[in-house]
Amino acid sequence: MDNWFKSKWFVRFVSLAFAVILYIFVGTTVNSPQSDASNSGRNSETQTLDDVPVEIRMDNENYVVSGIPDYVTVSLEGAPNYLRPIVLQRNFDVYVDLEGLEEGEHTVEIEHNVSNQLKVYIEPKTIDIYIEERASEQFSVSVDFINQDKLPGGFEIGNYDINPSEVTVTSSRSVIDRIGVVKVFVDVAGLDESIRNKEVPVNVYDSQGNELDANVTPEKVEVSAEINNPSKTVDVEVQATGELPDDYSLLSMTANVEEVEVFATSDILAGITSVSTEPIDLSQITETGVMEVGLSLPEGVNVPEVETIEVSLEIELTHTIEDIPIEVEGLADGQTVTFIQPEEETMDVTIVGNEAEVGDITPDDIRLYVNGANLEAGRHSLPVEIEMENQSEDISISTEIEEVTIDIE
Repeated sequence: MDNWFKSKWFVRFVSLAFAVILYIFVGTTVNSPQSDASNSGRNSETQTLDDVPVEIRMDNENYVVSGIPDYVTVSLEGAPNYLRPIVLQRNFDVYVDLEGLEEGEHTVEIEHNVSNQLKVYIEPKTIDIYIEERASEQFSVSVDFINQDKLPGGFEIGNYDINPSEVTVTSSRSVIDRIGVVKVFVDVAGLDESIRNKEVPVNVYDSQGNELDANVTPEKVEVSAEINNPSKTVDVEVQATGELPDDYSLLSMTANVEEVEVFATSDILAGITSVSTEPIDLSQITETGVMEVGLSLPEGVNVPEVETIEVSLEIELTHTIEDIPIEVEGLADGQTVTFIQPEEETMDVTIVGNEAEVGDITPDDIRLYVNGANLEAGRHSLPVEIEMENQSEDISISTEIEEVTIDIE
């Protein structure tokens, strides 16, 4: 045997044999099921999808089903080279198969067609459903205009139209029987122009106002509505408060416009026959003139083109000028006069008329006299005559007494 180990061919043969045995052993270990499981465990990955839609497989023409969630949570576990493309592409379905099931309650399992290379966990896995006969009926559509209180002042909803005015509602017979109203909502906040063919979704409610799950055909309708700003023409009344100061009286108070166009909703307009100005405080008025006065409008009423109006006030003034001298005309040479009544040879004069004319009259504008021509000596009662420059017909002037008594010597 020592000679064998000394032979290089023997050594080469043993080395080759050991190499073949080692190769066979390693190959068998790598390809064994136990090695695959160990490898797979080390490379396994899990991903969860929260919004996977649930498909319903059933006779949709004759039946409807309730109790099926729109989405489920799906967790996938497996080797990344299988898992990641499926998660990325979502090329699988999650569904419930209701074919062949009759009306009534059922507990069914949510199924999938994910590759068997992956483990699949669905939450929930089973669900309770209810299958009912499908029913369809036509319903008239009503419209609810919301935020009407936020329309501009004076604007309101006028005539409106819904196209189509009826829709077909499809659901289970029990849902159809519960329908109380089918309506659309149109927000009119801030609108000052009419609505033209606005598309709005149709909603279905029971008699308690709870929204019902049903298919509506068509899902949307078109709404057109007039947004009106009604108006009418009414009289303007000038309002005043307080009293004029002493010696003043009001001759006239007129606005420069007799009518204005007021804008408001129809119900407000129905109760309006006139509008008034802001009250004018007469206690502050002492002269004839023109004032700018605002309008006192009821709530909800507008007069867009008129902020103020002009009011003309004509004030009558009672003006007394004291101690106007009384002249005696026509006395003969040598005649003298003594005043008996009044003793002072003067008299107060009262002038009444438009303040604009009366207010500027001075004592120099007035002359008082009596005619003593051709009178004999003795006591005489003579009427007082009055002269005033540029006296208007609208001005009245009077003395405190109409006659004077004099002695002529």
